[in-house]
Amino acid sequence: MDKNTKMFDSFKTQKTNKQIVKEVYQCLQEKDYNPIDQLVGYIISGDPSYITSFNNARTLIKSVDRDELVAEMLKAYIDV
Repeated sequence: MDKNTKMFDSFKTQKTNKQIVKEVYQCLQEKDYNPIDQLVGYIISGDPSYITSFNNARTLIKSVDRDELVAEMLKAYIDV
């Protein structure tokens, strides 16, 4: 048995908002939804039922702050 202390850095295991949105997008595609329409509906309304629960996508997307996500998208759109 290994008696050495193991260091666990939870920040290294956390996904970025971009990674989460990509995963949710893929889940929506797999379930034959229009991912853009579904994600826009969720971002505008905050209603998680726009996102499938397939592969834990709904739980994942709820971990992202919607205001922060919109700010990130706007910055990328205008190249800031």
